[in-house]
Amino acid sequence: MDAKETRNITLSLPKETLKRVKLIAVQRETSVSRMLAGILEELVAKEDQYEKAKKRHLAILERGFDLGTGGSISWTRDSLHER
Repeated sequence: MDAKETRNITLSLPKETLKRVKLIAVQRETSVSRMLAGILEELVAKEDQYEKAKKRHLAILERGFDLGTGGSISWTRDSLHER
C-alpha cells in the first residue's frame, strides 16, 4: 500500500479459510491485510476499466456506422426475401 489515507475494516471468514489465507500470505511473504488490499485494488481497477470501455463502446454505437447507403435504403424487405 502507498501513503494514501487508509481505513480499517472487519472481515469475517470461516476458520479454515482464514488458516489457508494466512498460509498463502506467508508463502507470498506479505501480510493478509496487504494481500487482500492488493486484490481489492485490482478489482476496483478492473471495474473502472470496464466502465470506461462500456462508455466508449456505447458512444460508438450512438454515433452509428456508415453502411455506404448515404442514408437511404434502396430495397424493401420483400425484395430481399423474394425467392
